[in-house]
Amino acid sequence: MPEADTIAMLAEALVGELTAAGKSVATAESCTGGWIAKSITDIPGSSQCFAYGIVSYSNGAKESVLGVQPATLAACGAVSEATVREMAAGVLNLSGADLSVAVSGIAGPDGGSDEKPLGTVWFGWSARHDGKRSTDARLHQLSGDRESIRAQAVVIALQELRRRLRTNG
Repeated sequence: MPEADTIAMLAEALVGELTAAGKSVATAESCTGGWIAKSITDIPGSSQCFAYGIVSYSNGAKESVLGVQPATLAACGAVSEATVREMAAGVLNLSGADLSVAVSGIAGPDGGSDEKPLGTVWFGWSARHDGKRSTDARLHQLSGDRESIRAQAVVIALQELRRRLRTNG
């Protein structure tokens, strides 16, 4: 599976870059089910840079563990910009990490709608820089079967973590 090689390569590069920078990362995952955290912790030495990984598959976990507001979930749903922003900020605050990623999406085979079709995946990132926290989010519309959508989401998360680490140092 070419995606597995890509994920391993990206994770190894991220761990090296985080370690060299003296930074740490945390993850809050829904549709990826811990795959991002697994890919990072598969790399020897990741204990120096991996702070936390939370699989918040249910809305209850998003609320009780990550601090996502019930009103956000009621108004926007679990797969939304507002929710991943709160997930990313929540895991950053819990972990004390320098950088976080959050993912929530519809990997299928069921669950899609006209408004949020299969393959809709929201990503959120939060970072500490100069004593301040910044958080942003981005929507990706992915295609393929459940496994492919999830693998693509892991690749995007790792690529963006690396990019953000280089940008925010």
